[in-house]
Amino acid sequence: MKFRSLLLPALGALGLSLAALEPALAQDAAAPTVNKGDTAWMLVSTILVILMTIPGLALFYGGLVRTKNMLSVLMQVFAVFSLVTILWVAYGYSLAFTSGGEGVGAFIGGFSKAFLAGVTTDSTADTFTKGVAIPEMVFIAFQLTFAAITPALIVGAFAERIKFSAVMLFTALWVTVVYFPIAHMVWFSEGYLFGLGALDFAGGTVVHINSGVAGLMGALLVGKRIGYGRDLLAPHSLTLTFVGACLLWVGWFGFNAGSNLEATGGAALALLNTIVAPAAAGLAWMGVEALGKGKASLLGIASGAVAGLVAITPAAGLAGPMGSIVLGLVAGVVCYYAVTAVKNALGYDDALDVFGIHGVGGIVGAIGTGIVAAPSLGGYGVGEYSIGGQVWTQIVAVAVTLVWTGIGSLVLFKITDLIVGLRVTQDAEREGLDLADHGERAYNY
Repeated sequence: MKFRSLLLPALGALGLSLAALEPALAQDAAAPTVNKGDTAWMLVSTILVILMTIPGLALFYGGLVRTKNMLSVLMQVFAVFSLVTILWVAYGYSLAFTSGGEGVGAFIGGFSKAFLAGVTTDSTADTFTKGVAIPEMVFIAFQLTFAAITPALIVGAFAERIKFSAVMLFTALWVTVVYFPIAHMVWFSEGYLFGLGALDFAGGTVVHINSGVAGLMGALLVGKRIGYGRDLLAPHSLTLTFVGACLLWVGWFGFNAGSNLEATGGAALALLNTIVAPAAAGLAWMGVEALGKGKASLLGIASGAVAGLVAITPAAGLAGPMGSIVLGLVAGVVCYYAVTAVKNALGYDDALDVFGIHGVGGIVGAIGTGIVAAPSLGGYGVGEYSIGGQVWTQIVAVAVTLVWTGIGSLVLFKITDLIVGLRVTQDAEREGLDLADHGERAYNY
């Protein structure tokens, strides 16, 4: 009001009225501007997601394999991250976050920003869901980390028996055919699932169901490890796995709270949920394991916490803290039985339980988001919220992701097998991939 009273005399002296300026003022007020605090938060979040991949995921996976395959897993995660980084800036960002044109725009973008054409330090990103203005380069870097960690998650499913060349070729094909289109469908304003109203705050479908299903396809096609079900294939260092799990949890704050895209109460909500959900899931896994086996294990509580992180990802900025705890409890129990009873019954060798934790946890989280986001249950869903309607939309999003990545991954594994072959020789597998593929040992005594 004070500003208005000071402005009126000045306008009068110029022969203008406030009414004449109202449209321009409204337009200016509606246009988002870059905020240094938001930019700083997104830079930190980007770095945190890199931390959860290298070294977090690498150490988590590395500790779970046998000594002779430790370096191979570290190498695969590091190389996949590096490869996808280059592909993302070359054409991935453009395919995921630009208009694809009539007929295909609901499923894939175009090449208008290939090799980051038109991107400068002054360009801002239309963030597609919130209208927040941040430098486009920051948005590109943040989304790059999501694209890079997703195929890195896959390698745990067929660890200890796949060729390094196959990992690299499959990754290049997979992010192009599977990941970039799914990211476009879910997070771009013209995307098919975005248009349906599917909720995925930070990647339940895009990252976790996507990687989990691809990992399952790979495990089935590559086949079981030599001695699976007969020999002891125990983790060589649960200490390293514990360190990796802790780094994953810390890095996940960038993953989830960063997906708010601005440093506001929404980011604080996502951060709090990313604390309470995995805590609940870890305790739930520990509880059912203790009841079933008589002892609670470090691997169990760490695996449960990761399952909780996976489940809360699509709901991080949409659920209330109490709903997040419930979602974590459910994920901990369901994922425990997925990696024990279900996996044992079906007999597939998902070496590091990528499908059981990321695939199943992602499905639990994606569908559960439709429930915990309801305002009537303490959530932060907007509009005329219908739990039944939203849950159905979430189921459709899960189904589309399952079909797209399931069929796509199966075909791409077959193509990779024809070109370079998927599996190492029996001699190489017995020797260990550290020496067979890389000529190195993790430990020299």
